[in-house]
Amino acid sequence: MNKPLKKPQILNVETVARSRLFNVESVDLAFSNGVHRVYERMRPSEREAVMIVPLLGDKLVLIREYAVGTESYELGFPKGLIDPGELPFDAANRELQEEVGFGAQKLSFLKKVTMAPSYFSSKMNIILAEDLYESSLEGDEPEPLIQEHWPLATMMDLLKEPDFSEARNISALFLVREWLNQQGRL
Repeated sequence: MNKPLKKPQILNVETVARSRLFNVESVDLAFSNGVHRVYERMRPSEREAVMIVPLLGDKLVLIREYAVGTESYELGFPKGLIDPGELPFDAANRELQEEVGFGAQKLSFLKKVTMAPSYFSSKMNIILAEDLYESSLEGDEPEPLIQEHWPLATMMDLLKEPDFSEARNISALFLVREWLNQQGRL
């Protein structure tokens, strides 16, 4: 049996770069074995996000949205930040209405995931949305998002799509497949 790891001691944290959206910190660490290292990370934030997997009948609802990081349009599930004081299910329903034009009568929590935890502290709540009804809210997107409906029967074929490549979307796809299998719906 392995002994539990002892967290490194943080010796110093310093902001080394700042933009409108990001704060980059240099973190000086001393590990229990005597090794010292300096890491860089995005300043930790308490705000979490949601990714919603909308299920409309026997189809998944995806959106095509511009991603400046890859300078391309990416196919994926709607997502957004949880507002201060907002619960994850409320944020999921709000984002769903803003980005897809539907509300959900049934929301199921699938998993909370991290993205590149060596650099970011962000957490995303993946939520399945079912029993959809038409309802729109104005969002903050710079252009209308294009919707695509994908049959559940061929949902894993999304992995063959070159623009369905973002790791959190792929994780959500596998989580939904597992959840639906456990419910006896696939």
